[in-house]
Amino acid sequence: MAAQGQRMNVTASNLANADSVAGPNGEAYRAKHLIFAARQQENGGIGGVRVRGLVEDSAPLRQEYRPDHPLADEAGYVSLPNVEPVNEMVDMIAASRSYQANVEVMNTSKQLMLKTLTLGEN
Repeated sequence: MAAQGQRMNVTASNLANADSVAGPNGEAYRAKHLIFAARQQENGGIGGVRVRGLVEDSAPLRQEYRPDHPLADEAGYVSLPNVEPVNEMVDMIAASRSYQANVEVMNTSKQLMLKTLTLGEN
């Protein structure tokens, strides 16, 4: 669940910066992606997924011809982030569905445990 929550945060950050021309370092924003890794429990139980790292997308920045823009280069092009909003929305939906599935598993597990506790009452 934590990994999917981080995935949604990174996707939201990418979408928020999809039209940012310059970031704090003066360069256009680069899309970020998480790298997931399987997590194994020590006692051999069922593991999960953890975030192994955060990487920047190596795709080239978009170039848009805007000769009147203050950040345009000498040829008149402005560098824009390499964020693809459609891909980010698909990633956000997938993360949301995974998060919902994890919540459903937890709720089912909780109900089974509660039902087990009530077996000896009657």
